[in-house]
Amino acid sequence: MDAIQQHMLDTYRAARLGEPAPPPPGRHDRRSLRDLYRHWLTHPPTPRTARTGHSSPSGV
Repeated sequence: MDAIQQHMLDTYRAARLGEPAPPPPGRHDRRSLRDLYRHWLTHPPTPRTARTGHSSPSGV
């Protein structure tokens, strides 16, 4: 089931139960990406240091 089909099902359910319809898929994507970018700017990822003597989980 894709996002549009899920949205249609949720809208139908909400109408039957007398609840407000959910927002359409992708409605808040731009705001979420902007918030993530701003968080990344204010809290940059820390550089990882190379650990010696440890193997990876795959054993390679």
